[in-house]
Amino acid sequence: MSAISQHTSPAAPPGTEDGIDLLLIDDDPGNVGVVEKMLAEAGLDIAMSVAGSLDEARRRLTRRTQCILVDLSAPGIDHLGVLRQVLDMAERAAVVVLTGLSDAHLGVRAVAAGAEDYLVKQEVDGPLLARAIRYAIERKRAEESERRLVEARIMGRENARLERGLLPVPLIDDPSLRHDTRYRPGRRRALLGGDFYDTVQTEGGAVHLMIGDVCGHGPDEAALGVQLRMAWRTLVLAGHTGEQLLGILDTVLGHERRSEELFTTLCMVTVAPSRRTARMHLAGHPPPLLFRRPADGADGDVEVTALPDYAHGPALGLVPGAEWPTTEIDLGESWELMLYTDGLIEGRVGAGPDRLGTEGLVGLARSARRRGRTGRALIDELVNEVEALNGDALADDLAVLLLSHTPSE
Repeated sequence: MSAISQHTSPAAPPGTEDGIDLLLIDDDPGNVGVVEKMLAEAGLDIAMSVAGSLDEARRRLTRRTQCILVDLSAPGIDHLGVLRQVLDMAERAAVVVLTGLSDAHLGVRAVAAGAEDYLVKQEVDGPLLARAIRYAIERKRAEESERRLVEARIMGRENARLERGLLPVPLIDDPSLRHDTRYRPGRRRALLGGDFYDTVQTEGGAVHLMIGDVCGHGPDEAALGVQLRMAWRTLVLAGHTGEQLLGILDTVLGHERRSEELFTTLCMVTVAPSRRTARMHLAGHPPPLLFRRPADGADGDVEVTALPDYAHGPALGLVPGAEWPTTEIDLGESWELMLYTDGLIEGRVGAGPDRLGTEGLVGLARSARRRGRTGRALIDELVNEVEALNGDALADDLAVLLLSHTPSE
């Protein structure tokens, strides 16, 4: 390896003070000496390695290499073919062609192929070569920054589209109903998790709610959750309900999951057009909470209970030909129905092994309602209380759906 170690001149542009790692591809020792002399005279702080062939260049190229200087003067070679091989191996390093061929057409084609610059040896001195190398490195950095920015924008748009698929706009046309949700993935810096939910009002006035949880927290689980949600909405709008709908979703899950170990818990509720009764199906999922004023209660009194879970079936994807029985629910006149995933109840309570559980969540909900919390404020307070008891942010995905009914006057 040849090394040129001189301090950067005061006039050097920003970004070159830490030195430059340069790889020279040239099989002529005389040319190598000329390049070393020019760079030394230019006052650049350079660590330069020399390769006499492309194979040797691949061995000498490192992640620290900032610029590749390649000679395309050898007779009988495919100049652009050699350049393309250098560009392929370069990755983040800038490529500058230094050649004895004074061919303007070749220079244009070389730059169009991806070279940062094309220099003719007879027309270059030390300062010009040094400046070309510095500028090539800065242009490459700018191109890399732009590429990352474009990739980030594309990823952002893709994530936004996926997020819109996971967090749908409810299809409700009833002024007596209020719909509030909260969703948060367990993975850090992620937009998506394995939890999903949806709400659809169908012809005739029935309102269908669903919340589900794909086991796991990765992007595959998030994508599967989106697929199941879209399948559920499509099936509901096509008139499917109850156990038949769950059976079809179970089939969809079996076809779409990447592993047979993946399963999905799900809670599905259909509120009757009268808004006084509902039917519930549980597939291995925790039961919803029901907030309602007791028949003999005074104004402001609210009863908070977990709906019965004795009539339930297994999670989707576990038992072929499973059954999911129906639970009839008396909602009353004014009520709130809260569906949630197990991320809300599996947090710890203090430093011990105890988990919050459904009963613990009911206790928190009663306290929050006594403080007058409703709608999104109720959800937010519950999540904050659960995290405070856990001593930290919840590690699991979390989704909450709250549907409230207030009869019109």
